[in-house]
Amino acid sequence: MYLATTGRRDAPPAPSGARRRVSATVLALGTVSLVTDVSSEMVTAVLPLYLVLGLGLSPLQFGFLDGLFTGATALVRLLGGHAADRGGRHKAFAGLGYALSACSRLGLLLAGGATGLIAGALAVDRLGKGIRTAPRDALITLDSPPDGLGRAFGVHRAMDTTGALLGPLAAFALLWATADAYDAVFVVSFCAGLLGVLLLVVLVPGGRRAPVGVPRGSRDLAAPLKVPAVRRVALGAAVLGAATVGDAFLYLLLQRRTGLDATWFPFLPLGAAAAYLLLAVPAGRLADRVGRRRPFLYGHGALLGALGLLLAPLPGPVLLVAVPALLGLFYATTDGVLMALTGPLLPAARRASGLALVQTAQALAKVAAAAGFGAAWTLWGPRTALLLALTGLAAALCCAGRLLPADPAPEKETMTAKETS
Repeated sequence: MYLATTGRRDAPPAPSGARRRVSATVLALGTVSLVTDVSSEMVTAVLPLYLVLGLGLSPLQFGFLDGLFTGATALVRLLGGHAADRGGRHKAFAGLGYALSACSRLGLLLAGGATGLIAGALAVDRLGKGIRTAPRDALITLDSPPDGLGRAFGVHRAMDTTGALLGPLAAFALLWATADAYDAVFVVSFCAGLLGVLLLVVLVPGGRRAPVGVPRGSRDLAAPLKVPAVRRVALGAAVLGAATVGDAFLYLLLQRRTGLDATWFPFLPLGAAAAYLLLAVPAGRLADRVGRRRPFLYGHGALLGALGLLLAPLPGPVLLVAVPALLGLFYATTDGVLMALTGPLLPAARRASGLALVQTAQALAKVAAAAGFGAAWTLWGPRTALLLALTGLAAALCCAGRLLPADPAPEKETMTAKETS
């Protein structure tokens, strides 16, 4: 049964004790993500300062570029996932995505002050992220037993978040040591990204997974949605994504409520990242024990609590601790848990493309939510926008609670994979 779910032919079902261990492939992918996130977050942390303060772009121009490429990334995921499934080339396409993101750092270095070249470098970075995400997550699901997926994704996301914590610290340390030499940040970021690609090549098992590939000539990108449970997960994720307030808005609201000096604003995401790092593995293990549907919904409840705290008359220090902590809890119980919920519902031949569909539905909904929240803030002010977001998320939680399927038993997961492949 386990073989039908994972698509592997070379291993018998693992004993219960082994199922609790994370595979070497997951640890290798976590190491690659850690190093790559150091590279990417170095650039992400300094990019607004570099573009707005260094090159004189307006916040509107920067926001337009960032929003455009974030939306494009969501669409690229579909193509990356589908292409990876054809022939089972998950490692190859994950490696291509990591390599493109690494090369984009050189693009920023060579662009100078040319806005068009900077936009091109950012596009290459987002293209790489879009290509690699679904194949990487598919590799995790294909190399982990169904009842250990929560733990596997928790370990991977914890390692990934470690890089997200180290990246900004490294970037600001470099800027301090080099008297704001942004070129030094881009060079070190490129070297770290290249190291991530080399680690993927060396540590992650390669070769095609012939039994996993999509049949030649199959061009239906929406084929995974023919599985009713996958369709319900995608719709539920989109409904919740459409009611999700983006991190940047939450940090801006938190800064306004607490009167935090703008100098400390770039460090606000570190609190959420630290909470995510501490909670990712426990949340994954909990999801394996009680089912992934409930933690996923409870995680959005944590985001609801963060929005409520921003409306409550609480002192600044309490908000500065509680809001990032709840945001970290939100990510720990939703990001990897959603993939762990979706993976066993998909046949091995559609694993990457199915995960990409769910990720894309959620990401596009979040882009729309960010635009809607920004418009509400502009028209009616931050408090009214926050009240609308709170109401919308509460309604979305009720709706998603009915949409999301219950976690199937392992035998049922296997039958789904057999019947739909």
